[in-house]
Formats: sequence, C-alpha cells, structure tokens
Amino acid sequence: MTTRSHIVQPEENGVRIDKLLTQVNDEASRSQVQAWIKDSLVTINGVTVKNNHKCQAGEEISWEIPEAEPLEVEAEDIPLNIVYEDSSLLVVNKPKGMVVHPSAGHYSGTLVNALLHHCDDLSGINGVIRPGIVHRIDKDTSGLLVVAKNDQAHVSLAEQLKDKTVKRKYDAIVHGDIQHEYGTIEAPIGRDPNDRQKQAVVSGGKDAVTHFQVLERYEKYTHVQCVLETGRTHQIRVHMQYIGHPLAGDPKYGPRKTLEIKGQALHAGVLGFEHPQTGEWLEFEAELPEELQEVIKNLSK
Repeated sequence: MTTRSHIVQPEENGVRIDKLLTQVNDEASRSQVQAWIKDSLVTINGVTVKNNHKCQAGEEISWEIPEAEPLEVEAEDIPLNIVYEDSSLLVVNKPKGMVVHPSAGHYSGTLVNALLHHCDDLSGINGVIRPGIVHRIDKDTSGLLVVAKNDQAHVSLAEQLKDKTVKRKYDAIVHGDIQHEYGTIEAPIGRDPNDRQKQAVVSGGKDAVTHFQVLERYEKYTHVQCVLETGRTHQIRVHMQYIGHPLAGDPKYGPRKTLEIKGQALHAGVLGFEHPQTGEWLEFEAELPEELQEVIKNLSK
C-alpha cells in the first residue's frame, strides 16, 4: 500500500473528513475515500474515524491507498497515438470520441482498454478501472494526457497537478464575441443541484481557476486558448458557459443552435510537467484535429 498524510489547515477547520480527503486527493472520488474510511485505512493522529468526522486544524490525517485488485477490464488492440514513452510514463494524444476509462455504459473501447494491450506496467493507485490514469479529458475532447506506469510516477504527477505546476493549454471555439483579449475566471465548481449529470458554479464547490486568451474572432464565435490552473470536472465547459460564452457543439452546457460538429470544440493542445524520475521539464504539443481545423477554416471565410 501507498501511505500519504496531510495536516489540517486553519481554513479546513470543520470540514468533513471524507470531503477534505477528496479535495486533497484529486485523483480519488468521494466514494473511494469513503470506502477507505470504512476499511479503517484512514486515521487522524493514529485513530480511525468515521465519514462524518469534522476535521480540526492541526490534526494529522494519514491514509493508505490500497493496491490495485486483479484487473477485470479487458485489453483491446486499439490504435494509440503515443507522443512520448519511457519506463515511467507515456503521453497520449487521445482522439475525440474515446472515453478515458471504463464506466457505466462504456466497458470497452476506452483508452484504458487500449493501454492494457500496449503495456503491462501501469500504476495501481486509482484501482482496477483506472490503471495509470492520473488526470482525464472528456470523451469528446481531444488531445494530450499523461499516463503513469508505476505508483511513484503517479504520486509525483498527482502532486504536480495539486501544486498547479502542470502546464495545460486548450483550444476552444466558443459562442459569441468575447470583448476582452485576456481574462481569468475564478469560480468554484461542484455538482449541479438541479441535474446530477452536470457540474455548475456553486457556492461551496471546489476552487476552480481558468485563464483565457482570445486567438481569433469570427462573426458569431471566438477561438480562445484556455489555461487550466485547476482541473475540475468539465471545468472549461462550465466556466465558459458561466461567463456567457459556452463551447460550440457542447450538448451538455451549450445551446442547441451551434456548429455542426459532434461534441464540444475543445482540444488539449499543450501539456508540460516535470519528469517524476529525472526532474527534467517535458512539454508536448498536439496540433488541432482535422475537424477543428476545418471548422476554423470555414469560420474564417
């Protein structure tokens, strides 16, 4: 097992243990954290606790991340666009339409199924369904993500994400004419109280920060580059909708009348991080997929 710890900060005083652990474990879901607590893998100052424990400043939370169970997800011979690979990690340029890991309704054809066929060594921190997966991008978002081959690499990359030192730049086509050349959206994101399938800007949500820069303006749309400071679920899609400029083609957060594309016009084009083993800074860039290049070409006319 991998053991980690966290000292409760003054601003975290009174927060439920399961909620706080989910916040400091960006790679773990709340249900996973609750399972760890139930299995007595979480202690405060050496004593096991329940999910409803209210944390106090100065307490030391320690938790053990269980080893991955025997994997039941099948390896599938699916082509992968691998941008970089070594003994610690690999960087993949994921195509639009591919789900990152198995979930209800998506048990095959995922990036994880393809990875299991490509290599035998993937980190086990995220369990049997998400081996190697440190961060995700949505099914209909294309672009770069890093995959960990061992737990050491996984912990290092997760810490970099938590410390906001990973460089992540996205290209997006949004509705409307954004008046400012640059901007920062700082608004907490959580589950939409009116629709459990969506995220929203909500009071009490997780801190979320997105920076954007206008690249090109068209008649009814704007091409922007978004830089993630945090990495919440659907962050760019939610934040751009929040300021009145939802992503083109977004079936969940955008208008029905939009560009004739399937899924949101969003591409993870730049990814940079420190190598977990060597400390070397690695940075990768993936050009826009043909579909988005064609969209931009038509909008430019």
